[in-house]
Amino acid sequence: MENSDSLEYKIAISLIPGIGSVTARTLISYVGSVEGVFYEKEKNLLKIPGIGEVNAQRVARQTVLDRAKREVEFIGKNRIRAFFYLDADYPTRLRNCSDAPIILYYRGNANLNERHIISVVGTRSATSYGKEICDELIRSFSERNYRILVVSGLAYGIDVQAHKACLKYDIPTVGVFAHGLDTIYPALHASIATKMLDNGGLLTDFISETKIDRQNFLRRNRIIAGLADATVVVESAEKGGALVTADIANSYNRDVFAFPGRSTDLYSKGCNKLIRLNEAALVECQADIEKAMNWDVKVSSNRSYQTSLFVELTSEEQQLVDLLKGGDRFVDEITVETQLPMSKVSALLLGLEFKGIVSSLPGKMYRLK
Repeated sequence: MENSDSLEYKIAISLIPGIGSVTARTLISYVGSVEGVFYEKEKNLLKIPGIGEVNAQRVARQTVLDRAKREVEFIGKNRIRAFFYLDADYPTRLRNCSDAPIILYYRGNANLNERHIISVVGTRSATSYGKEICDELIRSFSERNYRILVVSGLAYGIDVQAHKACLKYDIPTVGVFAHGLDTIYPALHASIATKMLDNGGLLTDFISETKIDRQNFLRRNRIIAGLADATVVVESAEKGGALVTADIANSYNRDVFAFPGRSTDLYSKGCNKLIRLNEAALVECQADIEKAMNWDVKVSSNRSYQTSLFVELTSEEQQLVDLLKGGDRFVDEITVETQLPMSKVSALLLGLEFKGIVSSLPGKMYRLK
């Protein structure tokens, strides 16, 4: 484990009341280090754009370091891994989300940067129809020759059904908690959570001893959406957490899929609404998702390409072209390999599309023409 002093400050900055992940990032960026934030004078904090007097006081007068020290001890005793957003092993897809958690706590062995990751969500009142869809979806993925990770929230209904199916068909699965790793909620799913540690894991951005609060579940949904390439809504009423997760996924520019149902079915109304409003693509099986995400296309490693003599490229555009010469790439992969911000990469790819050099494929994959 990394230096405990360093981890202490990384945890502590996430515990300062009123300081969210976006503000914490701003503080770290301007001060230069997470530890430095705690020793910066209040008058200097006031000079940081967007901090203001209230937040400057919150930081300068914080009393969270002792609590952070206790959490470091808890992590050490329970073999928990902590991922700070600046660490190399922080989940790449999630890091690209503007409001991603500053720090994550993880138990398990699943690769949080697996090549293919989907989130499966739905109503807590799953019907036999929804359970059958869930089981068939996971079974179909298990027959494919690529690695895939399935993420959900271990809640009643569709969530736990997805986890159970993954355990049944030997697919890695990660449950995202709305509380610390000292608790399993609902308690009825404790045995399932334990089994998931052998082929998957448990993830949260909450410290131990966190009170189970409804608002935490809404906060948890951004991780479920942000970890994945796509969110699949199996069943949902017209309102519910699954629709919130779908909305967050859309805000992250991730793909969203929904299984349709009869117009009279209560727990298909949410899915039908997503499809009707073009907020989700209609899918009926695993193959539909695979095709839409371009997972059925084999990535070529020997594609040849020669840029037009009449097209001038910037150094950054040429960097992307050189990368794509090695084969098709997902936008997340391009961001990681070029070490450029997601916003910059998106703008460069759009420019290359306009120049007729790059084409976009389903699932946010890009290819040289």
